[in-house]
Amino acid sequence: MNASLNTSMADSILYLDGVNVSFDGFRALNDLSLVLDAGEMRAIIGPNGAGKTTMMDIITGKTRPDSGQVVFEGNVDLTKHDEAAIAELGIGRKFQKPTVFETQSVHDNLELALKADRSVRASLLWMLSNDANRRIDEILGITRLGDHANEIAGSLSHGQKQWLEIGMLLAQDPKLLLVDEPAAGMTDDETAETARLLKEIAESHSVVVVEHDMTFVRDLGVKVTVLHEGSVLAEGSLDSVSADKRVIEVYLGR
Repeated sequence: MNASLNTSMADSILYLDGVNVSFDGFRALNDLSLVLDAGEMRAIIGPNGAGKTTMMDIITGKTRPDSGQVVFEGNVDLTKHDEAAIAELGIGRKFQKPTVFETQSVHDNLELALKADRSVRASLLWMLSNDANRRIDEILGITRLGDHANEIAGSLSHGQKQWLEIGMLLAQDPKLLLVDEPAAGMTDDETAETARLLKEIAESHSVVVVEHDMTFVRDLGVKVTVLHEGSVLAEGSLDSVSADKRVIEVYLGR
């Protein structure tokens, strides 16, 4: 490995180099390399089957790569850890469909998600501390749910459920958030507000956003990585990748 690659790994929160994954002969990831700097938010776009979900599966330990490096915070080899251990390391993932506790209040959902010792003894003795209450109030503000704290989560709109799940991720205090199509199914107003929400979160976290909505990606105003057939096809601002003839051909022109 050359010195520049070493520097990239040392300065990064996420470093993928030469990652390959095959399923029954289908190459889902093909020599995928990607570097995310600490504190950066990155948008990942690409056609269906480009490898976006598989990439997140690799990062979170759901899938093992056949080859390549997957490194967190410069020195943690994620391929040697399972999903639970990777979550403990500080990587949180939000799937496209929100999964909240529908019969519990918004506040209770966040309380359940707070990072705490969940042994039986600790659970019996555990009460919300002042710090925990402050953190819940802070997350309610970030997720635009302060006026809905006592409402049952099942009564929220689709967009609000998305925000609540993002809040539940924040309650676990991750260093890196992986967010899958957060704008899917949202109203135009909710989509615009979600972009503002994620930019606010990115002020203190590293964030990877997988998305198809180009208006939403533009609102994020971040570097964009285009995946195609398991590899990086193009990278740069949305304007620059949108002008790339290869990207137009395989994705934007469809």
